[in-house]
Amino acid sequence: MNPTAADLRQKILDLTVQYHLAAFGAGPVPSGGPRAPVGGRVFDHRELVMAVEAALDAWMTAGRFALAFERSFADLMGLAHCLLVNSGSSANLVAVSSLTSPLLGERRLQPGDEVITVAAGFPTTVNPIIQNGLVPVFVDIALPTYNIDPEQLEAARSDRTRAVVLAHTLGNPFEVDRVLDFVRRHDLWLVEDCCDAVGSTWRGRMVGGFGHLATTSFYPAHHLTMGEGGAVLTSDGLLKRIAMSLRDWGRDCWCPPGVDGTCRKRFTQRHGDLPEGYDHKYVYSHIGYNLKLTDTQAAIGLAQMEKLPGFMAARRRNYQTLRQAFAEFEEWFILPEPTPGADPCWFGFPLTLRPGLPFDRRRLIEFLDDRGIATRLLFGGNLVRQPAYRGVRLRVADGGLAVSDQVTENSFWLGLYPGIDAELIEYVRDCFARFLHGDVRSGGSRPPMGELES
Repeated sequence: MNPTAADLRQKILDLTVQYHLAAFGAGPVPSGGPRAPVGGRVFDHRELVMAVEAALDAWMTAGRFALAFERSFADLMGLAHCLLVNSGSSANLVAVSSLTSPLLGERRLQPGDEVITVAAGFPTTVNPIIQNGLVPVFVDIALPTYNIDPEQLEAARSDRTRAVVLAHTLGNPFEVDRVLDFVRRHDLWLVEDCCDAVGSTWRGRMVGGFGHLATTSFYPAHHLTMGEGGAVLTSDGLLKRIAMSLRDWGRDCWCPPGVDGTCRKRFTQRHGDLPEGYDHKYVYSHIGYNLKLTDTQAAIGLAQMEKLPGFMAARRRNYQTLRQAFAEFEEWFILPEPTPGADPCWFGFPLTLRPGLPFDRRRLIEFLDDRGIATRLLFGGNLVRQPAYRGVRLRVADGGLAVSDQVTENSFWLGLYPGIDAELIEYVRDCFARFLHGDVRSGGSRPPMGELES
C-alpha cells in the first residue's frame, strides 16, 4: 500500500528529529566561533521540525505560522497588534514612516520636523528619521544605564519637535515615566525600539507598550530568533492599518495574502482619480515596500517562543553572575546598572574604562579576542562622528554629547546570551583578572593562550 502524503509528512518530520541529533548532538549547538561569543542562536530539534513543516506546506510567503506568531507575540507584549517584517531595521523604518501618513491628518510628521533621539545608539534607530526627511535631534546618554539623559529633553525641544524615538539600550529600559511625561505634555509621538529588550519591564509592565509604536528584532543575537525578522507592535488600530500598508507595498487593501474581498467593497469604491470600482487590491495609499517575511521564518519563531521564558531567565541570571564576578574590577570599569524602576532582560553586559588607566580599550579587547572572548562596541558610538552622517541635516541638543564621546572612546560589551553559562563566565573573569592584575600592573607582555588556560 502506497504511503499517503500525511504518512510521508510525518516520516519526514521524524527524520528531521533524528537529523538534528546526528548533526548537532544533544548539547548546545556549537557556534564555530569564539569560545565566549556575544550572542548566537540557541535551538534544538523543534526549530528544525517547525521549519520543515512550514516548507512542506509549500506556502512561500507569510501564512498560518506568521499569523500564529503575530497573535502569540502581541499577547506576550501586552499589545493588540503585531506585524511581522523581515528585520528589526525594517520594523523601525515602518514605525517611523507610519507617523508620516496622510491618514493622521494634522498630526502627521512632515519633512523638516524634528525627532529627538540619542547619539549613542544603533544606526537603524536613527536612519528612518533621515530617510523620511525629518531632522534627528541628538541628546546625550547617562552612565551607568547607557540610556537617554532625560534632563536634556526640554533643552532639545523646539517648535518643530514632533516625536521621540528611543531604544532601550542593551535591554535596559530608559526612564519611561520621565519620557512619557515629556511626550504627553508636548503632544509628541513616541516610538520604542525594543530590538534589544524583549522581556524587559518597567515597573512590572513589559516595555513596548508605553509608546504609540514599538519595534523588535529577531536576528540570531537577539532574545529569540527567526534567522532574520522583526516586528512592529501597537494597540492603535489606525497605526496598525498604516503600518500594514507600508509593509505590504503601500496598498490600501488589508486582505491577507491569498485572500480577496475582506472589506466586501473590492469593486465598489472610488479612490482619488482612479476609475469608479477600481480593484481595491491595487489601490495604493502610501509609498510603501514589500517587507514581509516567510512562513518558514515565522515557524522557527514559534518554536523559539516556547523557549523564551527560559531564555529570559538565563539572560537575567547571566547578568547577575557577571555583575558579581566583576565587582572586584570596579576600580577599572564603570559597571552597568539597571535603570531604577526597571527589570532589564539584558542583551549585553556593557563596560566603560575609567579615566587614567595604564591601558586603552583596543589593547584590552585584542587581549580578550586572542583568548576567544568576543566583544562589541556600543554600536556606532556617537553617530554624529560616523562617516555616514557627514552632511546630514541634524541638530545636537544644548548640553553636548560628552558621554556619547566617552562611550565612543572607552566602552564595549560582553555576551550574556543563554548559550553562556557560569563556567564560561568564570573563564571570562579569569581572563580579565590576568590582564588587570598581571599584564597591566607588571607592564609585561600578554601571557600566551596555553598559559592562561592551564
